[in-house]
Amino acid sequence: MEFEISSYKKEDSWEAEIIIGKKDKYKEFGFKCENEETLLLLERKKFIIAIDKLDEENIKIASAKIAKTLKEKTECFKIRAPKTRNIDILENFIEGFILGDYEFDKYKSKKAKHLKKVIISGNEELLQTAIRVATIRAKAINFTRDIVNSMPDEIYPVVMADIAKKVAKENGYECNIYDEKYLKKEGYGAFYAVAKASTHTPRLIHLAYKPKKAKKRVVLVGKGLTYDSGGLSLKPADFMVTMKSDKSGASAVLGIMKAVKELGLDVEVHGIIGATENMIGGNAYKPDDVLTAKNGKTIEVRNTDAEGRLVLADCLCYAQEHIKDFDYIFDFATLTGACVVALGEYTSGVMGYNDKTKNLVVEMGKKVAELYAPLPFNRYLPKLLKSNVADICNIASSRYGGAITAGLFLSEFIEEDNKDKWTHIDIAGPAFVEKDWGYNPHGATGAGVDMMLRLLYEIQK
Repeated sequence: MEFEISSYKKEDSWEAEIIIGKKDKYKEFGFKCENEETLLLLERKKFIIAIDKLDEENIKIASAKIAKTLKEKTECFKIRAPKTRNIDILENFIEGFILGDYEFDKYKSKKAKHLKKVIISGNEELLQTAIRVATIRAKAINFTRDIVNSMPDEIYPVVMADIAKKVAKENGYECNIYDEKYLKKEGYGAFYAVAKASTHTPRLIHLAYKPKKAKKRVVLVGKGLTYDSGGLSLKPADFMVTMKSDKSGASAVLGIMKAVKELGLDVEVHGIIGATENMIGGNAYKPDDVLTAKNGKTIEVRNTDAEGRLVLADCLCYAQEHIKDFDYIFDFATLTGACVVALGEYTSGVMGYNDKTKNLVVEMGKKVAELYAPLPFNRYLPKLLKSNVADICNIASSRYGGAITAGLFLSEFIEEDNKDKWTHIDIAGPAFVEKDWGYNPHGATGAGVDMMLRLLYEIQK
């Protein structure tokens, strides 16, 4: 999609309009100007959408709905940009068009229609900046969506490693990839156990962007279960559908890494991915197994469907062993259904020991119209992970507070000196939803990418 900045001219082309606040405009058509209300005037070649106030979320949803509607009718339309100098609003305005134009049609014989050009009138200097940043971020989100949406027989650990190699080559990043022999030899027993039953061998992936004179060093860790059957604790059939989405955390890390250099961020960023499948077979790991993670802690397996935390545990150990003096470490994972129960489908859970960082995640999420909410640790829940035969269980003894106990499990693999640097983000709700919502399509959303890119920009100031 191309954006053109131009003065507003009356011409015979499709036009879109965003009405802000309650107004009487178009009342002759019964238009009430209610939030997200739309009006299509075919004879005038015009599409109107109302929002109740100008903010990041409203404007992003509005422009996405414009794109979704008009791409079926034209390849080009014109619109006035909102009158504001708030760059976050303008970036969301531009992003919405690109994200709304997205449609995953890889496996369809009839391909989707797409917009080719949006002509925008407004402050040229601000719009040029917004278009550059928003285009990079939106393309990274759509890149992430494509990976998550692709079927598990197409995207498996070796392929995920190939995608990482391509991102590294295009951007001049360092790239190290390790296989199952490395995991076994070096003592990553939790990760290795999860991978054993799959015909697709696992990959531990490490990408590194190292700009000169970086102001911060950040580590991103992503759960990359390219398919999760539940292992021997087999999922019911209905719960297996959409499990291609269990690689959403790893895909988000790849999307973020794709964009950081293009944005010219003065932050050193390491992307670490644990890519594997959780399958069944004669050599699958079992309930009652005791695994030894890289940091030496032993884990009693009581449910093989709590596998993501085992992979992440070893990836977090790898990160702390190989990357020193980092300022932040974030992990992204579709970790628990309990997080969806707690917060709903549209909100990611944020956990950790540093309130300032958790609040930063929530704040940066608002700036890009992503929803995040903190889930609090407490002194009582860690006791639920107690094991009588090992250092810790991989699931809690209670059915309640599952998202938090999963976060607390991961905290056992964070060194004491790094506790305040670590933040866990459970994206199980918004990463993949089987219906359109807001500016998101059916399927993968790219949850986490936009927020983290905005956060990286903020901390370099």
